[in-house]
Amino acid sequence: MAHTSKDREKLLIRVRRIRGQVEAIERALGEEHECADVLQLVAGCRGALNGLMAELVEGHIWFHVLDPSRGKDSAQAAAAEELIDIVKAYLK
Repeated sequence: MAHTSKDREKLLIRVRRIRGQVEAIERALGEEHECADVLQLVAGCRGALNGLMAELVEGHIWFHVLDPSRGKDSAQAAAAEELIDIVKAYLK
């Protein structure tokens, strides 16, 4: 996967941040925090995972779905931008 190799460090930083969020959820449950606090932590983690998913889907579309011989101004590129925007809106 060319796009994940190119952005490897940035993606790994995001994954490590998500791991920290999951660990915070585990600690909150173990320490019997209020359910509202735990729900807030879960919502933050879910948002981070959705952001990671959106970034990976966008890279996949640009590097594996689009025809590289077509320019950024092609109808195919415009359709890809539209799809990426829809995916990002869905994952918010």
